[in-house]
Amino acid sequence: MSSPEAEAPVNPLPPAVVILFLAIVAIEAWFSLAEQGLIGDAFAVGWRIEALRDYGFSVQVFDWMRETGRWPPEHLMRFFTYSFIHGSLTHAAFAGVILLAMGKMVAESFGQMRMLAIFLVSGAGGALAYAMLAPDGTLLFGAFPNVYGLIGGFTYILWTNLRDLGQNQSRAFVLIGFLMGIQLVFALLFGGDNSWIGDVAGFVTGFALSFVLAPGGWAAILRRLRQQD
Repeated sequence: MSSPEAEAPVNPLPPAVVILFLAIVAIEAWFSLAEQGLIGDAFAVGWRIEALRDYGFSVQVFDWMRETGRWPPEHLMRFFTYSFIHGSLTHAAFAGVILLAMGKMVAESFGQMRMLAIFLVSGAGGALAYAMLAPDGTLLFGAFPNVYGLIGGFTYILWTNLRDLGQNQSRAFVLIGFLMGIQLVFALLFGGDNSWIGDVAGFVTGFALSFVLAPGGWAAILRRLRQQD
């Protein structure tokens, strides 16, 4: 048995979560320092706007690709790059905090590569839903669809645990209900846009992916399919 003195004061974070978090922090620090005039030239204050234009997810660009049938890599990558560009330090901070909490739990349950898959695919799924359901939407940016995908993975963990305990599985959705309620209140008080579509779609994508990516999940799906035959 290890002594209490030898134990770390906090549980270590999975490296994949740390890498994602540092990527968000580094990019936001770059823009924030530029806006304060601490780095760059006289045009540095516009770096964030330029990055949003070049790497944010644009519904108009997506519509152009769909209409022309052309899918250039520099535009396809927007499905993933938009997640690492935020509108402000506060925006990035909230996303980073949720990433640390949810990413740790999902990575420890599913494994780091599966957590990373949920993070990336949920972001892409959120962007696709945003483009389809908000045709007049503005730029989509920030990691909230991705971290909502991780919340979907965490909800799946709670959902299966409650099932195994024979308890009400609807309790697993309390967290997402609470978060969406907060978003609704803020939208009513301060105004909002359609970015919540990306968040909800990210959650749904992450929850659905968990049925396949959870340990033993794919095998369980195959068993159910065979039982129905």
